[in-house]
Amino acid sequence: MPNTSLPPLNALRAFDAAGRHLNFRRAAEELRVTQGAVAQHVRALEKHLDVTLFERRPKGVALTQVGHEYHANIAGAFDALRQATDQVRPSPQKVIISVTPTFASKWLIPHLPNFSAQHPDIDLRVLATEHMSSFAADGIDLAVRQGSPPFGATLEAWPLFRSEAIAVAAPQFAQDHLVDLPKLHDTHDLWPEFYRVLGHDMPDDRGMRFSQTALAIDAAIAGQGVALASRFLVEQDLRAGRLIQISEVALEEPVEFFLLARRNRKRTPHVDLVISWVLADASASEIR
Repeated sequence: MPNTSLPPLNALRAFDAAGRHLNFRRAAEELRVTQGAVAQHVRALEKHLDVTLFERRPKGVALTQVGHEYHANIAGAFDALRQATDQVRPSPQKVIISVTPTFASKWLIPHLPNFSAQHPDIDLRVLATEHMSSFAADGIDLAVRQGSPPFGATLEAWPLFRSEAIAVAAPQFAQDHLVDLPKLHDTHDLWPEFYRVLGHDMPDDRGMRFSQTALAIDAAIAGQGVALASRFLVEQDLRAGRLIQISEVALEEPVEFFLLARRNRKRTPHVDLVISWVLADASASEIR
């Protein structure tokens, strides 16, 4: 006799997240549980339904045909629940955007006065984190992330900036040679590739290392060495004369910065206004 009872909600949530990310680890980060817990929930759901929902692969998982069809329905059901919940929540003018701390401090914050002048009625809240925020679990409306499409069937993406890294330093180093300057490193570790493009071997360098690009940029402004950063992130500092480009070489990476939103989900007019503003200000930066 077939099992007609509904599966446990936690199993469905784990399946929904795993189906969107096609990765149990990322699903676990979204749900704030362990990767093993996600795998256990998915196995329990497969046992409950007596079907195979995922194909296990060395570098992740893939939905089976039945899994793909089931996920489309489950994702729609969760969207309906979230929309019903949003309708009873107060403060519809609130918009939450998730960005990295570097993007927040080096691009978004300098442009916020323009936004506030144009849209004083919108309560724009900035969630600055290095972790991948979840649209569902964190309740965010928009996100800015660096990567390469596709980002998944549930996300809509708009390109903002090319990832074009340049070497920058304080103006007092204008006459110095790049090779002789202390290198400031961040977690992207682009210096070896930059030297390869220059046609030089990477020197033995023990320059300072930072967990965020913004910190390396600030160290460069303070005269502590030369940093590599995306051109648009140092736009304000270059124009103000706090930094100079120390080499004509630009390292173009195969990834860009994108603005992300949920696909096939009714957005509030305030979210659409924020999307339009971000795209317009990014285009006006003259470095697309």
